Amino acid sequence: MKTRLIPVLGDIGAAELASAMFLDVSATVSSCPGVRRIVAATNYGDFPGPDSPTGIWLQGEGDLGQRIERILTYALQNASAAMAIGADTPTLMPSHIAAALDALQSHDAAIGPALDGGFYLLAIRTFKPGLFSSLPWSTSKTCEAVKKRMHEHKLSVAEIEPLFDVDVPGDLILLDQYLATHPSAAPVTRAWCLRNRSKLTPA
Repeated sequence: MKTRLIPVLGDIGAAELASAMFLDVSATVSSCPGVRRIVAATNYGDFPGPDSPTGIWLQGEGDLGQRIERILTYALQNASAAMAIGADTPTLMPSHIAAALDALQSHDAAIGPALDGGFYLLAIRTFKPGLFSSLPWSTSKTCEAVKKRMHEHKLSVAEIEPLFDVDVPGDLILLDQYLATHPSAAPVTRAWCLRNRSKLTPA
């Protein structure tokens, strides 16, 4: 649920948009050769799309850093690299995932900055416990803090193209503008936007 969008979209509208973005991001990840898509969640619950419990990993308790670290640690036990991707960036393309994987050929980590100061993608090959402890999550300083922490741990970090995520009412305007100029992008999100066009330009 995108709670900061509820004042504009209402409970149902915010939930529907979150589901639409999840489906588009999920489809993008699934389309990338050699990439295994896993849903990291607080509980198994009901997810849009064909997910089953075998494709859902529970994050456990703690702040965002602890939950990301727990999932990436488990992933790196089964793969040479792991990637955390936000479900609220419907502008994500396979090229962004490919760019992160390419960066990992020469760097320990790759990060996709979000325009609000966070990040929409974090790919990594190795890290020590506590890498993401006590960082300022969900702020305009998050991405810089994560990069600084990784540098302190002697990890080399590459940046890929910045994207915007959809968190607050003003982001709806960016989303509408993006979809207007990228007619084949994010089809599920696009369909939701077409049904709710009057809500995309909040006062």
